[in-house]
Order: sequence, then C-alpha cells, then structure tokens
Amino acid sequence: MYLLVSASIRPFEDLEQSTNPNKLEQIAQRRELLDLDTPAVIRYFKWLGDFVTGDLGVGWRSGQPVSNMLQGAVISTIQLVAAATVIAILFGVMVGIVSALRQYSTFDYLTIFVSFVLYSLPAFWVAVLLKQWGAIGFNDFLKDPSNSPLVIVVAGLVIGLLCMLAVGGTVKRRATTFAIAFAATAGAILYLQLSNWWLDPNLGPVIILVTGTALAFAITALTSGLKNRRALGASLTTVVIGLALYYPLQSLFRMPFSWMYVLGLALVTVAVGIAVGYLWGGPDKGISARAASLTAVVVAGMIFIDKVMSLWPQYMGAPAINGRPIATIGSSTPNLGGNFWVQTLDTYTHLLLPTLALVLIQFAGYTRYSRSSMLEVMNQDYIRTARAKGLPEREVIMRHGFRNTLIPLATIVPIDVITLLGGAIITEQVFARPGMGTLFIRSLRGAEIEPVMAYLVIVAALAILANIVADLIYAALDPRIRVNA
Repeated sequence: MYLLVSASIRPFEDLEQSTNPNKLEQIAQRRELLDLDTPAVIRYFKWLGDFVTGDLGVGWRSGQPVSNMLQGAVISTIQLVAAATVIAILFGVMVGIVSALRQYSTFDYLTIFVSFVLYSLPAFWVAVLLKQWGAIGFNDFLKDPSNSPLVIVVAGLVIGLLCMLAVGGTVKRRATTFAIAFAATAGAILYLQLSNWWLDPNLGPVIILVTGTALAFAITALTSGLKNRRALGASLTTVVIGLALYYPLQSLFRMPFSWMYVLGLALVTVAVGIAVGYLWGGPDKGISARAASLTAVVVAGMIFIDKVMSLWPQYMGAPAINGRPIATIGSSTPNLGGNFWVQTLDTYTHLLLPTLALVLIQFAGYTRYSRSSMLEVMNQDYIRTARAKGLPEREVIMRHGFRNTLIPLATIVPIDVITLLGGAIITEQVFARPGMGTLFIRSLRGAEIEPVMAYLVIVAALAILANIVADLIYAALDPRIRVNA
C-alpha cells in the first residue's frame, strides 16, 4: 500500500516536463489537492486515517471522489454477481447431487465430462462465443423467429436423453421419461413458434398455473414428501392465491414503481406463504410453512417476470434498440428512457450474456464439489443407520445427506462471492461493464492510485468477512461445532 502511494508521484514527473501553462497550472492544482510535496509515508498514514472516517480520497486524473466511483462500480458488480452466483449454486449443486446418486452411470460420466470442459474453458473465449451466438445470432433470429422440424426433433431428443439418464431406473421407466421429456420439449417449442412468443413473450395465468402447480408438487416432494398432504395443500393454496391476485397486481404495476416496492412485495409474499403453511398445520407446521413460502416466492417471481416481459414489443420498437434487444456491451442502453419496467427489462438484457458466462464457469466447480461431497456423505455410518431404520430414500437423501453435503460448500461459496465482488475482471472487460474489475484495471492503466488503494482495502475487508460468514454457516449446518452459552 505504501508503494502505491509513493508511486503516485511518477505520473507528475512526466507531466512536469511539459511547458504548457495550462498543464503546469493543472499540475499545481493536483499537487495541492493530493499534497504531493509531503513525504509518502506521512501521506499514507494521513490517507489511512481519512479512510477510517469514510473519506476515500479523490482521483487525481478524474477529480471525482473515490466513493462516487466505487458506488457505481459496486452496484454494477453486485447486479452481475448476485444472479450468476445463485443460478450457478442452484443448478451446480442439483446436478452434482444427481450425478453422485447415479454414480458410474452414463449421466454421471457425461456430467464429469461437461464439468471438466467448462472448468477448463478460458473466460474470455466463452464471453466472445456468447456475444457471437447469444447476442448477434439471437438478434438475427428475431427477424424471422421460426424453427425447422429438424431443430425441434433434435432439441427434443437431447432433452429427452438427459432426463432419461438423470432419472434412471428400469427400461420401462427410462422409456417413459424419455417420451414425456421429448413430447414436452417439442410441444413447448411448437407453442413458442405458433403463438409468436418470441416477438410478444408472456407467461399469463395459464402458464403460471401449470408451472406453479408442477413446482408446488416438486417443492413439497423435496421438502417433506408428497405423503405430507398438509404441506402439499399449503403449497397449492399459495398457487391459487397468486392466480387470484394476478389481475389486481396488474393495476398496481401501472402505478409509479421502484425496487423498494418490489422488496416490500417480496416480504409480503414470504409472510403470506408462512401464514398459509401454519394455517394448514400438519405434523410439523414449520415444514408446511417452508414449502408454502418457497412456492409463493416462485409464483410471485413468475408474475413479476410476466410483467417485465409484457414490455418486450415496446422495448423492441424503441429507436435506441433498433430491433436488436440482446446487448453485447455496457450496462444500459443510452437514450432509451421509459418507466421502471422498461429500464428493468433493459438491465436484464444487458446482464444476460455476462451472467451466463459466469454461470457456465462456476457451474462446473459447484458440480464437482457437490458430487464429491455427496459421495462421501452417502458412505457414512449414519446414512446406513437411517436406511436400516426404514426411512424413505427421499428422506435419507434430503434430510440426512443433503444438509451435510452443504458443509464443504460453506467454505467455497462465501469466498467465491467475495472474489467476484472484487470484480469479474475478464468478463467485465469483454462486455464493457463498469464494475469493480473495470474500475481496478482503468485506475491501474491511468496510474490513478487512490481508487486502487480503496479497492484493495475493500476487497481485503470482504475476504475477512467471508471467512466469518463461513464459520457462521458451519455452525448453522453442523450442530457438532456449535458452542452452547
């Protein structure tokens, strides 16, 4: 840190060779602003004291307060990291656990192969391919959004094979799974094409009802088992409540909206789900409340996405978009305008590709970690004891195996999140996102030391915080290391 402070004098040594009066006056102002005539050691401790009080200094080139520069960069990075990390953890852990339960099967070998391939791919190469095929190719597709029968058949075959390999079982069960997955995939693609969905996308009450009901069964099966009729009834009740509020919420969405309203509605959604679960009761009211609240969040999320998607035709027709909605650079479209929903849609289209790039790489790591952890847990004595007691396999896996599988991930996830908060430097550079990584590189290139120093201190503090959070998660997951007061 001291070396960075002393190095900030060097750019002035080059500029002072100039005889331009305007530059000399600028140099004098900068020297006075940064107090460069004071020894570097004294300036370092003075900066450190100001930093503790919240004064991060001023960039000598830009003349902007470092706190303002960091504020925009942190918001951009959090937008990118939050979605990418959550998606990567959910899908990575899920695929890793299924792979462990199907050890030495075709699905397991396929998962291992794909994980190693994704883990070894250079981040910049993945980002460039996504720009070519995920943005340029998709934007060209929207000019004539139609799929040939061959594409529909191939997509159905791929999804059918993956589902068949993941489910496993007897030949009859595999064939049934393949047929259902193939028909569902082909039918979904045909529906999207015939309904002109790509140019006017929406979910609507019907899709929300069907998807919400299916997810209610899935959530209940994972959290308590379908034999717990109280939990299943609570989950289905939240789906019905969500559909009943679909049209009243459309009127609410027409009012001036902000993210604070979204947060408030999210809290209300969770509260309603918990209340419905406790009203249904059952052997364990907490299980019913958990299933109902998770279902309520999913249904509310679909209603929110449906509203954002309804602005797609208006967004596509905006002059600033020019019929090419998936962006390749930046965090927003210049001169777009529009209300909260248009700006939200614009943010999502700019986040899509960089988020996908991070997800593909993180997904591989989480898959490998969760698979290895699950294999180790399922060979423990308490798992054999649970099976010997006659517990259903679902309960053995979810209640006894899954929770202990998360213990090793408790160390990895917080560190990964903090590392990404420091900036996904390569991804941000390729997609030109103004995040923490971009700020760090730009400040280094411009020899603007003040933002670099603030960046390093913040990242170091977050690393310490990540280790504290990991210890707290350990205590929540593993009762053996809790300290009783």
